[in-house]
Amino acid sequence: MKKAIVTENAPGAIGPYSQGTQAGGLVFVSGQLPIDPKTGAFAGDTIEAQTEMSLRNVKAILSETGLDMKDVVKVTVFLKDMNNFAGMNGVYASFFEAPFPARAAIEVARLPRDAMVEIEAIASKA
Repeated sequence: MKKAIVTENAPGAIGPYSQGTQAGGLVFVSGQLPIDPKTGAFAGDTIEAQTEMSLRNVKAILSETGLDMKDVVKVTVFLKDMNNFAGMNGVYASFFEAPFPARAAIEVARLPRDAMVEIEAIASKA
């Protein structure tokens, strides 16, 4: 059985998708842009500020299910420019501890609202 995850502590879905979905012992967090849910605006114009906001949004969605970043098993990071990898990675490292989740980082041509980063995650209740 699958269940939609909804929180006001992360940006609302702007299309036919859920902020997150719980299925069995897994939680799938949709790609999170660096949008501050309080203002609806980007958290900043640096890769560091945008990465932090995207990860804070992931964390807020996980929190609705009683999970935290330590429960994340897989992350996908979409970057507008791979030259921003080091800046993203520095902030990313502050959100996780060993054993680290599996991760892919992919450069894409464009992200919604011309964001610099979008981050999705899969967490396990196990």
